Amino acid sequence: MTTAQRPTLEAVARRAGVSRATVSRVVNGSTTVAESIQQAVRRAVEELGYVPNLAARSLVTQRTDSVALVMPEEATRVFSDDQVFPGIIRGVSQELEAADKQLVLMLAGSPAGHQRVERYTTGRHVDGVLFASLHGEDPLPGVLSRLGIPVVCAGRPLDGAQVPYVDVDNVGGVTRAVRHLITNGRRRIATIAGPQDMVAGIERLTGYREAVAEAGLPAWEAYGDFTRESGATAMRDLLAAHPDLDAVFAASDLMAHAALRTLREAGRRVPTDVAMIGFDDIETAAYTDPPLTTVRWDIVELGRGMTRQLLRMTAGEDVEQELILPTNLVVRDSA
Repeated sequence: MTTAQRPTLEAVARRAGVSRATVSRVVNGSTTVAESIQQAVRRAVEELGYVPNLAARSLVTQRTDSVALVMPEEATRVFSDDQVFPGIIRGVSQELEAADKQLVLMLAGSPAGHQRVERYTTGRHVDGVLFASLHGEDPLPGVLSRLGIPVVCAGRPLDGAQVPYVDVDNVGGVTRAVRHLITNGRRRIATIAGPQDMVAGIERLTGYREAVAEAGLPAWEAYGDFTRESGATAMRDLLAAHPDLDAVFAASDLMAHAALRTLREAGRRVPTDVAMIGFDDIETAAYTDPPLTTVRWDIVELGRGMTRQLLRMTAGEDVEQELILPTNLVVRDSA
């Protein structure tokens, strides 16, 4: 039994009635070939089932048609019940699929992982890099950008690197949430803040502080890392330090979920004794007991927006330095 040979560039050229060089230019995306000839070549490619040599194409075009999505987090965090990272991956995947690009997912939650990402991306194995999160003054986005590698971040880089980023209106969203509590008569409002090495944690704490200061109220703070476990611990600390608190803003829904349970275990009724507001509006927020009031933002659109910016950069277009997505307060029974 013989195996059918794969169609060659020469076969496509014969079918289209053009030279091999012309076929090569069309396959590699050249715009110098007349549209009628491009159509003839594409028709021949489709009829013969020709598959371009991607390695050779990369050498010619200096493109890999691949984009790296870097997750500077431990795998247990990325693949947990936190819907933020899956939402970002979903949005990035949608845009890359529409653009016929490949996604390279890279975890960088350890020094070794961080070094591996740096080696891979500086080796030009991808056309651009997306960062799904950043911790502290991570220098890598700035380093890659200065090397001419297109980079877009989720959130403002804390080291001041002039790298385009997409984020949400964290401060405005929290300010509206706290003002809602104040309007409904709450005066002893605490917060479970997020990690202070991430821009989301920093900005959401800023929004809380500004809102309580505006109302002349004290700021009662405990800190978590956006996980359920940290939310439960922070809620217990707040109850011990401020047993008369009557409202809590938690900087993530997962921390709010755990705080609700901790309040129930302590005999506090929500919202009668303590009102609770979260941030993110993850799917389970509507199904807690009671349903959670929270700040909503479009997680998937964040991933899509980052990817659209990056694809424009890889095409040589200028992009905005900052793109901020809106937030809105979803009022449910907890507040």
